[in-house]
Amino acid sequence: MRAAGRIAAEALALAGEAVREGITTKHLDTIIRAHIEKCGATPSFLGYSGFPGSACISINDEVIHGIPSEERRLKEGDIVKIDVGAYYKGFHGDCAATFGVGKISKEAETLITATRESFFRGIAQAKPGNRIGDIGSAIESYLITFGFSVIRKYVGHGVGAQLHEAPDVPNYGTPGRGPRIFAGQTLAIEPMVSAGGYEVYEADDGWTVRTVDHSLTAHYEHSVAITEEGVIILTRLGDDMEPYDGNADGLR
Repeated sequence: MRAAGRIAAEALALAGEAVREGITTKHLDTIIRAHIEKCGATPSFLGYSGFPGSACISINDEVIHGIPSEERRLKEGDIVKIDVGAYYKGFHGDCAATFGVGKISKEAETLITATRESFFRGIAQAKPGNRIGDIGSAIESYLITFGFSVIRKYVGHGVGAQLHEAPDVPNYGTPGRGPRIFAGQTLAIEPMVSAGGYEVYEADDGWTVRTVDHSLTAHYEHSVAITEEGVIILTRLGDDMEPYDGNADGLR
């Protein structure tokens, strides 16, 4: 899973570096697929339940599952969510981030930053003996201080030999409730956040999920492993993959 996670993270980073005004979402998808396949892996999303792309690329009020297209070009001020999975030697790595195109609004900047920070608030609670509700509560309680909403229809999940495994990992919850967290568990924790309401709908393409009120959204995700020493972020770049103890600000 470390290897699969590293491949997914590298592909996401390459796509993020390529984000600019005028580039098509299909071009970003091509960058991602080329890197994953160069590493001897397979894009986790390609063909998953019929999905036609190697990555999900969603813009502005689109939350997740945006289909890469030659017709969609990024514009100045857009925020684009890129979600990448890589399948390598029997295991998946799954990660996502949100990128601004050129100069973006202050609201968009705050949304992206808060969504990323909420992930770290969540994994600080991902300790053996805690419960899944502790993760979701930490994420939501942080985000509501900005007036943001967490998407409730879609949640994080277990990840490993299958892309989506038990348990579900909502970005909301009640402390002390839900399945117990245990050492050896691997989870994809992924805050999906709206600057407005949390209600969403599926577009006519059968995939793209958008906010009902068309408010901006952000997405941030890592695959992590739970250990007695802390959380290991499996989709983090760099050689240092030491367990995260909830206080290592440098991991941000």
